[in-house]
Amino acid sequence: MISKKAKYALKALLYLAKQHDRGLVLISEIAAAERIPRKFLEAILVDLKVQQIVQSTRGKNGGYTLVKDPAQLSVGNVIRMVDGPLAPVHCVSHLYYRKCEECVDEATCEIRLLMKRVRDATCDILDTTYLADFSKVTALVVEEEANQI
Repeated sequence: MISKKAKYALKALLYLAKQHDRGLVLISEIAAAERIPRKFLEAILVDLKVQQIVQSTRGKNGGYTLVKDPAQLSVGNVIRMVDGPLAPVHCVSHLYYRKCEECVDEATCEIRLLMKRVRDATCDILDTTYLADFSKVTALVVEEEANQI
């Protein structure tokens, strides 16, 4: 499960992606449109600025904008920046690997093998979905859900 911080970061970045051609966007506009508490959003945007995902300009005509093209910013990378690894357990993480203390044999650990499949499937979806893709992804999911009814 992603944290509320990661969810709000994605919502803010998606909003900025939709406004990408417009230029600077006020933090109050993002907070109101996406129903994100302003103080929490400010902290999130500061973190994203440090990660060089957004840039800001102060003053009367100030605001935030994306540094990168929305087509180059994957959901997986955003979540990693905010929450850390996508892997459900450390022993299957590429970047944050840590052996489980209680594990007798990683090669045959059934839990690890299952969680590796979960990690791979999660990464496959999140690392190939970019901010620019969300409208297409949303339409696909709505269509799939409608077909299941």
